[in-house]
Amino acid sequence: MTAGAVTSGAVPVRVVLADDQALVRAGFQILIDSAPDLRVVGQAATGEDAVRLARETRADVVLMDIRMPGMDGLAATREITSDPELASVKVLVLTTFEIDEYVFAALRGGASGFLGKSVEAAELHDAIRLIARGDALLSPHATKTLIARVLAGPSPSAEHHLDDLASLTDREREIMVLVAGGMTNDEIADRLGISRTTAKTHVNRAMLKLGAHDRAQLVIIAYETGLVHPRSRG
Repeated sequence: MTAGAVTSGAVPVRVVLADDQALVRAGFQILIDSAPDLRVVGQAATGEDAVRLARETRADVVLMDIRMPGMDGLAATREITSDPELASVKVLVLTTFEIDEYVFAALRGGASGFLGKSVEAAELHDAIRLIARGDALLSPHATKTLIARVLAGPSPSAEHHLDDLASLTDREREIMVLVAGGMTNDEIADRLGISRTTAKTHVNRAMLKLGAHDRAQLVIIAYETGLVHPRSRG
C-alpha cells in the first residue's frame, strides 16, 4: 500500500471534482476511484457547483480547477475556506496554469496544495491523502514561484504577522520553520524526536495564533515575515 493510504475498512476520503470539462472530470474520477481509500462523491462544472457540493457532500477534499465559467476556482476556494461550517474541507488546486499569480492567489485564498494536471495517478492519490490529513502540498515549481512572489515586495499583512510571531513559543517557531521547509508532521516528529501528535499540536497552535487557515498559509507567513529565507529551506 502506498505510504499514507488508509487501512482496509476505514472510511474513504471523500473527493469532489471541480472542472468545466466533463472528460477531464471523468478521467480523474477513474484515477481517484481506482484507489480503495479514495472516493469521488460529486462532480462540479462551475465554482458555484463546487461550493454547493462541498456543503452537500461534506467532502474531505475538493479537487479544484482554476479556470471555470462564472465563479472561477479561486473565488470558489475562498468561499469554501472562509465558511466556518466547511472548516474541515480542504482544497487541492489542479491546473495547467502553474504560474506564480495563480499559485499565490490560490494559496492566499486558502488552498492547501497545488499540482499540475500532468500529475501521475500515484502522485495524485498521495496528494489527496496528504491534504485530507491536514498537511500542505506544493509542487516544486509552485514552491519556487510562491517564494519568488513573496520576496518580490513587501506584503501589507507582514507587519501584522510580525506582531503575531511574538506570541509563538520557541518550539512553535522552530516547527513553523520546518513546515516552511516542506516537512510533514511525520518528518517533523522524526527530526525533533517527538510524536506526530505533538508535532501536529504545535502546528495547529501556530496556525491559530497567526490566523492561518492551513499549513500552506504558514509557509507564506514564514517568508513574508522573514522568519525563513530561501537559503534556510530544508
